[in-house]
Amino acid sequence: MIIEVDFDSDEAIYVQLCNQIIMGIATSMIQEGDSLPSVRQLADTIGVNMHTVNKAYSVLKQEGYISLDKRRGAVIALDIDKMRQLEEMRDALRIVLARGRCKNISRQEVHNLVDEIFDDYE
Repeated sequence: MIIEVDFDSDEAIYVQLCNQIIMGIATSMIQEGDSLPSVRQLADTIGVNMHTVNKAYSVLKQEGYISLDKRRGAVIALDIDKMRQLEEMRDALRIVLARGRCKNISRQEVHNLVDEIFDDYE
């Protein structure tokens, strides 16, 4: 998996790193049990401070995407509580669907859109 950083983006670099790793997991480019580069190695590769990579890894650990192992380093470990994740998705979807409903977007259009986006992750 190639991680690229947009230094001109308004989005914090550690957030970009987190998002790219999450997208890598979602698209199966990286999978459960895969090791990520060491903090030093990734920082050197993309040209950022080690503290930036460390912060990204800490956030990913806190959110349940990776575990930090003294021997293997950062390892993909998806221990997210599925029910909690579904509840968060439900809350976010309520707003998105309400906005769509106000713009007369049909149930079928929503289903087609969800299918289209979900297919990107398979």
